[in-house]
Parts: sequence; structure tokens; C-alpha cells
Amino acid sequence: MITMKDIIRDGHPTLRKVAEEVSLPPSDEDKKILESLIEYLKNSQDPEIAERYGLRPGIGLAAPQINVSKRMIAVHVEDENEKLYSYALFNPKIISHSVERAYLASGEGCLSVDKPIPGYVPRYARVTVKGYDSEGNEIKLRLKGLPAIVFQHEIDHLNGIMFYDHINKENPFAPIDNAVAITR
Repeated sequence: MITMKDIIRDGHPTLRKVAEEVSLPPSDEDKKILESLIEYLKNSQDPEIAERYGLRPGIGLAAPQINVSKRMIAVHVEDENEKLYSYALFNPKIISHSVERAYLASGEGCLSVDKPIPGYVPRYARVTVKGYDSEGNEIKLRLKGLPAIVFQHEIDHLNGIMFYDHINKENPFAPIDNAVAITR
């Protein structure tokens, strides 16, 4: 089971590396790692388990955050209609996106970043993501709203990009052209 001590913090060199593709079909070890990512998210959202193990609640986690430089992510989040998006994917990539932008009105956070970093993080309002499940089957997801933002955040981790890299340094809360604010 992944705990907070397994999650590396901002400044660790693995967070700035471009992660390696996972060979498919996935090895048992890679399947185990992928399963542990989604398990952490589910546990972290269960108040009793989170309290017992001191887990910070998360809605997305990428393998580089546990110091495994491989292209694996997990997302466990509900959209505004309370539809659950619970996915653990190998080699996810954005294959198309909208022109329209979106951002979280409250800003983004990250399990690898211990302090709040205020500012708007411009993202695409809609994305189509392709990846592979734990059995190596192709999965294609059309996403919008919070799930789209979470997938973009986690895929950024696979490319060595942190959410605050997108924040306007001069004016963190500058309006973003052609963007819709997402409130949780």
C-alpha cells in the first residue's frame, strides 16, 4: 500500500523526467504498481482509512510521484453530475483536445507539492485520452470538466511538467482567454 511517505516531493529529480513507455502486455510488476496508484486514491478518499494511515486526499496520482519513472496514471474523481471516473492507465496520451480552455477556479494542488501555489492553471476544456488498462486493453475516454483537468495534470507528470509551470508568473490570476472556470 502506498502511503504519504512513498510520494516524492517537489524538487525530486524524478518529477522533472520524461517517463518511459510501459511495455505491453504489462508485466506483473507494472500491473501491481498501477493497482497501487488507484488503491491509494480510493483509500485517501475514505475518511476512516485516510485518517488511520495519514493519507492526504487525492483525485489523481502518476507513477513518477512514487519515484517510478514509467507512464502510468490513476484517476478517481467525480464530475459535476457525480459520475465517477475511476481509471488506472498505462501509456495515456491526449489524442485530441478542444480549442476552448478551462481552469479550476480554486487553483490546482498536487500530492507532491506540500504548499499551496495560488494561480489559474490553463487547461483544455475537453480532451480525448487514449491509454491501456491493466490487461493491456485500449481505453479511449472523452472528458470534460474536472475529470479532463485531472487527466491533463497527471499526464503532465509523465512529461516532467508540474501544474505551477502553467501559472502566469507575472499575474497568477490573470484572466485566461476563451476559458471556462470549473468550480468543484
